[in-house]
Amino acid sequence: MCDRCRGVMVTAIARSNIAGHSALLMTEQLMTEGIRCELISWERFHELARELAFAIHRAGFRPELIIAIGRGGYMPARIISDYLDVYDLTDIRIEHYHAVHMQRLARVRYPLAADIAGKRVLLIDDVSDSGGTFEAAIQHLREHGEPARLGTAVLHHKRVSSYKADFYAEEVSEWHWITYPWAVMEDLRSFLHDMDPPPATVEEFARQLYRRHGLDVGQQTLHDVFTMSLA
Repeated sequence: MCDRCRGVMVTAIARSNIAGHSALLMTEQLMTEGIRCELISWERFHELARELAFAIHRAGFRPELIIAIGRGGYMPARIISDYLDVYDLTDIRIEHYHAVHMQRLARVRYPLAADIAGKRVLLIDDVSDSGGTFEAAIQHLREHGEPARLGTAVLHHKRVSSYKADFYAEEVSEWHWITYPWAVMEDLRSFLHDMDPPPATVEEFARQLYRRHGLDVGQQTLHDVFTMSLA
C-alpha cells in the first residue's frame, strides 16, 4: 500500500488475463514485424474530447473531482474539466508503457495526493489498452478512501482490454497502436531506434514508417525526430 509520507513508490500488479497478454503480444509484434498505427491530430483529439464530455454530460454524471492518469490522461482531463466546468483537477502517475514498449507491470509511480472520500470522482486516461492501468489506478484510489461515485473515461476503448470504461468516445474493434499528438516525438523516436538497420536519411525513415506501420508523417516532424535522435 501507498505511504505518501515517506514517498514510497507503489507497484500494482495488473491481473494476469488473456486481454493483457494479448496486448503485450501485439506490442511485441508492433516492434518486430510492424503493425498498423493511427496518428491522432490535435483537431481529431479535440473532437474526441468533446464527444466524451457530452457523453458524460448526457449521462447526468457531475464529477466534483477529476483525476488524470499520467501521462496520457493529462490533456484529455484538462479539456474535459473545461467542458464540464470542474475546477478540481489532479493526477496520479501510472506506468505501463515506455513509448510503445509495454511493461508487464502497471505501477503507481506518483500516488494520489487528494482526498476522494465521499466525492464524485472521474478518472480519465487517453486509452484503455490492456486494462492493467485502470485496474491499478482503481485499486490505488480505493486505498485512499471510498468516493461517493467513481466514474472512468477514455478517448479510445479497445475491445481487447480487460477493463471497459464507463464513458468513451470511440471503440476500437481491431487492435492497433494509437499515437496521440502529445506523444508523437516519443513514439516515432521509439520506432526509429528499433529499426534495424537504422535509416540513414529522413526520406528512408518516412518510407519505413509507411511500410511497417502505415504512418504518413509530415516532413517537419520526421526531421525533428531524426535530428533529436542523433547521438
